[in-house]
Amino acid sequence: MSVSINNLFNYSRSLPSPFDTLSSKKVKVASKYADKTEATLCGSVIKAVHALCLCMSATGEGAVGMVDEKKSVAEYKSSMGPDAYHLVVFDSATRTILASVYDKNTETMEQYTAHSSQRDGAALLFAMMPLLMSDEEFDDCFQDYRTQMDAGYPDMGKATEAMAILCDNAYRRIKDDTCPAHIAVNLDKSGNLMRVSQAQLDSGVFTPTSVMAGEFTIFASTGPAIIHGSTEVIEHTDFVGKYPLSAGRKLSALELSLVPKLPDWYIIPPEVVDICKHAQATTGRPMQMRNFLLRGPAGTGKTMGAKAIAAGLGLPYMKYTCSAGTEIFDFVGMVFPETDAISTGNAELDRERELLKSMGGINYDNVSKLMHLPDLDDMDYDPAGVYQALTGIENPAATSQDCMGIVLDMVTEKVKALTAHDGQENTSGQTYTYVETDFIKALKNGYVIEVQEPSTIMQPGVLVGLNSLLEQEGSITLPTGEIIQRHPDAVVIVTTNVSYEGCRAMNQSVVDRMSLVEDIELPSPEVMVQRTMAVTGATDEYQVSQMVQVVNSMADYCRKNGITDGSCGMRSLIDWVISTEISGDPYTSALYTVISKTTSDEEDRAALINTVLEPIFAPKRRRKAV
Repeated sequence: MSVSINNLFNYSRSLPSPFDTLSSKKVKVASKYADKTEATLCGSVIKAVHALCLCMSATGEGAVGMVDEKKSVAEYKSSMGPDAYHLVVFDSATRTILASVYDKNTETMEQYTAHSSQRDGAALLFAMMPLLMSDEEFDDCFQDYRTQMDAGYPDMGKATEAMAILCDNAYRRIKDDTCPAHIAVNLDKSGNLMRVSQAQLDSGVFTPTSVMAGEFTIFASTGPAIIHGSTEVIEHTDFVGKYPLSAGRKLSALELSLVPKLPDWYIIPPEVVDICKHAQATTGRPMQMRNFLLRGPAGTGKTMGAKAIAAGLGLPYMKYTCSAGTEIFDFVGMVFPETDAISTGNAELDRERELLKSMGGINYDNVSKLMHLPDLDDMDYDPAGVYQALTGIENPAATSQDCMGIVLDMVTEKVKALTAHDGQENTSGQTYTYVETDFIKALKNGYVIEVQEPSTIMQPGVLVGLNSLLEQEGSITLPTGEIIQRHPDAVVIVTTNVSYEGCRAMNQSVVDRMSLVEDIELPSPEVMVQRTMAVTGATDEYQVSQMVQVVNSMADYCRKNGITDGSCGMRSLIDWVISTEISGDPYTSALYTVISKTTSDEEDRAALINTVLEPIFAPKRRRKAV
């Protein structure tokens, strides 16, 4: 036997969580390769299995993969420091193991020794995972254990038995050279292993050609990955229209035309289903869930998610896009004169109409300026003083929202006077038109309204002025004098980016009125591949998988290096795939669809090209960086 079993399976070491509280390491189960019915839990196997689980769920650092059919490589995250990794190369053909302790910050190497008084060998077993997982029993128990781990160990007994079989399976297959699934390993009693050298890293000789789990950052900036299929896909037929809010509600032909039709390629995110379930389940309760916030980076599908919510609820969809200059009046609506103003017998009103005409028409913003009413800055700065100036009543507890309500009432009364038809007085035929916004239309009729990018609004109190409509039975007075009540089916979806320049923090009172706040991250790599191929019609899954990995690595590089003047996400990925189909050169297309959008800084673009793009897509010929 060429392997020193004690150096890999040292049973004297304590067990990691959640097995550290067990009274015994013995479990009354065994693998199919054992001749007894009692297995022993091993700390190094448990740590290796945990590392694989965390890498597969993208919650742990490190990676494991293959260089070729016989050679596996691993970057095992050590617990000794934030930059400490164990690098392992296992060649099953020659039975040899190379291993080093690597400091990612200083790029220095130390010898790895697997011994009872040194390293516990978990990194070596982690590197063997591709071979261990090739066994049906090991794979089945691994899947059972991972299910328990992901769910928080609801059945600790089942988790313990699955782990015990994993430990026994690995032990029998490595120890017993007569085992039909034997894994031969050369590891002497000293436990000293030949190093993985810096020269080998620089040469790329151990660059992985496939990735089983995790993301390589030392053996390769990004290694080409085998992207596995999505674990769960929600069929459109099981979602669209399956969450009605009002039984028996009939939509008109026009309303039906406004209900979104989901494209075949769209993969329904779980957050969308979650929101639809909450909206439907709370219907009829005193506090219905009707306000939702979707928050996340650009390109994560927030707007498409809002449309999908409308499709799931079977309701018409409308949207309002905010800008830096958005005012409260843009949400409520405006009044416009249809013809030139003619005297109504009230000289003051006639003068004001003429003045408003020169200002651009009768709308809330212009009327507020005409009346010299305080703006949102005044209300935010001194709400108590503004309240007293508006009402003559001292109220130290007054808020900017209180002031906004008074201003809205004052402007509404003035607009009504300016647009009134007094029979005998206004015989000239002067008429005014109120233009209703999609926001008001959706709340009045019970539709889904998406409010896009409210965090770009310069005045933080604008959305606060709408808080009354965000309430369950909210109401607001329109410029026409009509008071509308919020329809019980009306759903407000607020979507906001967290990475765009100009985005600000959401007002706390607005966030407080959101029933659910869902953080939408970039889709998983497999979903990104599926979605991109469906949208673009691309058929080369492996190439699209490589593109996905490049885009994700670029986004990660930008986060780590503080590059914030661009964006890199799903839109860039789709543009890249389409451009590559036209040019036939993924490297060249990446320069103008991904790299150029990520940053305007020339040095940062060059770094992205050298460290992220070129290791995957080498240029056909050298070109100047964009």
